[in-house]
Amino acid sequence: MQKVLIVTYYWPPGSGAGVQRWLKFSKYLPQYGWEPFILTVDPQYAAYPSIDSTLEKEIPVNVKVFRTKATDWFRIYSEDKSKIPTAGFANNNDNSIKGILFRFLRGNLFIPDPRKGWNRFALRKAIEIIEKEGITCIVTTSPPHSTQLIGLKLKRRYPGIRWIADLRDPWTDIYYYKKFYPAFFPRMIDSAYEKNVLSSADRIITVGKSLKELFASKIAGIEEKIEVISNGYDEDDFKALYSSNPKVFTISYIGTLSGVYPVTGFLKALNFLTENGIGYRLRFTGIVSPEQKEMICTAAGNSNIEFIPFSGHSIAVANMLDTSALLLVIPDHASSGSIITGKLFEYLASGKPIICIGPVDGDAAGIIEETGHGRTFSYDDSVEIAEYLTSLSLNPVISEKASPAKYSRENLVKKVIALLK
Repeated sequence: MQKVLIVTYYWPPGSGAGVQRWLKFSKYLPQYGWEPFILTVDPQYAAYPSIDSTLEKEIPVNVKVFRTKATDWFRIYSEDKSKIPTAGFANNNDNSIKGILFRFLRGNLFIPDPRKGWNRFALRKAIEIIEKEGITCIVTTSPPHSTQLIGLKLKRRYPGIRWIADLRDPWTDIYYYKKFYPAFFPRMIDSAYEKNVLSSADRIITVGKSLKELFASKIAGIEEKIEVISNGYDEDDFKALYSSNPKVFTISYIGTLSGVYPVTGFLKALNFLTENGIGYRLRFTGIVSPEQKEMICTAAGNSNIEFIPFSGHSIAVANMLDTSALLLVIPDHASSGSIITGKLFEYLASGKPIICIGPVDGDAAGIIEETGHGRTFSYDDSVEIAEYLTSLSLNPVISEKASPAKYSRENLVKKVIALLK
């Protein structure tokens, strides 16, 4: 077997799409002649925004995982690791002096991000693994984008090794970048890091066509080396579970729902159901911010709502199957059109109709339209949303246009293999 080193900060017991992506790819790589070696951070030193210990059971027994120490700069912010901010203060709306100060420090001292405290430990271990195992290819996946700087140094040290940079989110164009108040020189440094990675990597992977276009615009002539490999779903996650349709029309949302996810148009549409005597239930599995929770309860009434704390990926998948329809909300900001949430593909695999609230011409809307697994509505289009909800309450089925099978992890890993070669 040929050997590939996958450098990823996010790995079980961390949770989220970043964890699932290479956890699942590493599961299928050996079937195609590639032995994956995983380099990640020791959980005792990691700064995870969320934990899912059940994912540790999914690590293939034949995959070698190496964990290292890290300097946890987030401890400056909070000793309580449960309060580590998602995406490094991205959802921190604290405008107190402390809140502004920490965002400023984040944007001007920790470039490209605070998780770079892992880099020196990871680099040392990566060199050891490469030289001992005869690694022929390395993959670095981000965010955190500081991980890409490990790949940059390894490529300079071993120019003969093939380096693939997997960038799942924008870098200096991420929607919350300005929240960090970056000064001129920090912005220049960060931009230089980004361009060095894009120009030096042998191949670049992104998760959607809009993100490919964004990175291609940074440096002339690199578009041909950028490949779109989306997130996906693992068929094995659904094999032992059964789909069911509740007696009461049930709309389920899976994941985090913070203030950047607009739901007012959707909630107005629910009023139409109530006025026309159509019974319904809302089920939220995951983290819902207090503000969103209050708004939802006020609009729908407590008796119609169920909030389920996040308790593992398997529970999330089970709840996708035990519902009438699934709600997908795209965050509202300048780059919302390029967002393709990881759970979209598991929504597709569930076979349930999807109610997507977001840019109607966005990448996520294109996938839903392509497969026929639902419809996308603009944030304030409560009339059209209400009509669709009414039709689903009478007949909650999808008008499938194309099988979502091309988004299965096993099929997607074939595209990864082509790049490794």
